[in-house]
Amino acid sequence: MRIISYNVNGIRAAMKKGLIDWLKTDPADIICFQETKATRDDVDIKQFEALGFHHHWYSAQKKGYSGVAVFSKQKPDLVINGNGHAPSDDEGRVIQLDFGDIRLINAYFPSGTSGDLRQQFKYGWLDEFTSYLNKLKKKHPKIVLVGDYNIAHEEIDIHDPKGNKNNSGFLPEERSWMTKFLASGWIDTFRHFHPEPHRYSWWSQRFPSVRLNNKGWRIDYITVTNALKDQLVDAEIYPDVKHSDHCPVYVELKTV
Repeated sequence: MRIISYNVNGIRAAMKKGLIDWLKTDPADIICFQETKATRDDVDIKQFEALGFHHHWYSAQKKGYSGVAVFSKQKPDLVINGNGHAPSDDEGRVIQLDFGDIRLINAYFPSGTSGDLRQQFKYGWLDEFTSYLNKLKKKHPKIVLVGDYNIAHEEIDIHDPKGNKNNSGFLPEERSWMTKFLASGWIDTFRHFHPEPHRYSWWSQRFPSVRLNNKGWRIDYITVTNALKDQLVDAEIYPDVKHSDHCPVYVELKTV
């Protein structure tokens, strides 16, 4: 099972930048998009269906905002929109799919960069989501949680830790949440295979030189529950794929 997580920062914009051509290279069996900024009716779905994808969308009530979608070669056994938390569901932040005994969750974590109100929303969202996951693990021990977490966990995950210590996405409280989350029975699949520095998944668009000089953040993750540890085969980040200010992250699992 090959899975990609990709914040496309607007799926229609990404399609204009060659997203479909990239999908034709068969990068994964399951593609999880965040920040689609569209409904399925806004997009030429036939281009995806021609590649053999089943597709499931969960869009925000606000047009052109947030939203998640999953495209898979295999038809899922079950699809669940949201997780029952209205403030999150209204923004189209979570979609869940079952493939055999694996529960796949595609999540677009909130950003706090627009101010204190959204930062507090982010903290509340993290607390609520943690509680939800803890309950879910009892019923579904094998969970793959992909998405834009909007958190750089450790200093190795950001190009300028000192300069960003007071910025949303690298605040002590956010990093502490990530530490506790992983300690509660989750594996950061990329770090499981790759201890090396300077590996990022997002670069600011304010200055074109930022991505050119690899001054980025690693804020996109695929984490799995410990029950899937023995099924991990590989994980990667693809910085040369450029349809967005993010790039795809990848994991491969053995199916049993």
